Amino acid sequence: MKLICRNFGLSNYSVMLKAMQAFTAERDEKTSDELWFTEHKSVFTLGRAGKKEHVLDAGDTPLLRSDRGGQVTYHGPGQLVAYTLFDLKRLGMGVKQFVATSEQVLINFLADNGINGDRRDGAPGVYVGEQKIAAIGLRIRQHRAYHGFSLNIDMDLSPFSRINPCGYTGLGVTQLSNLASGHSVNSASNALCAQIQQVFGYTELLIK
Repeated sequence: MKLICRNFGLSNYSVMLKAMQAFTAERDEKTSDELWFTEHKSVFTLGRAGKKEHVLDAGDTPLLRSDRGGQVTYHGPGQLVAYTLFDLKRLGMGVKQFVATSEQVLINFLADNGINGDRRDGAPGVYVGEQKIAAIGLRIRQHRAYHGFSLNIDMDLSPFSRINPCGYTGLGVTQLSNLASGHSVNSASNALCAQIQQVFGYTELLIK
């Protein structure tokens, strides 16, 4: 099983969303899974069932509706976004197992950096103490996933105070640079690419 990793650098959210949708619509059972890394220009996104009441003050930051699950979140420079364009049927996973495995990748990455990350029942993502460091939002079509997770690396966290992150009032957020040193967005993406290959069981890794 091959995994192709691509790094798109700084990107526009709506452009990447259309690209993910097109890739998923056009792929077939022979298409290799792909992992897309990017940073987004500042944007708030609402999931399919996201409620605008959780956006307290968007200000001049764009607010876009997405087709992922979940409520509202913020993306901006210094945050690593990983889009997991994976065939769940080929991986032999249901949605819950896929989410749990994605969380485990992040927990392993944090542990490698001396940080204790954990899960919360009913609230997908990864937390350090009482603060969230990584969010997960997915869309599944015909057993094929797109969207993925975001991991706060070294960014301006203040926009999170203008929303209820993931729909939770008063939820605190943190980032890797507050807890450990030595990682940039690029170095974190390289480490996570290797973690994902190992945890998901891909036998071949191609980096483009």
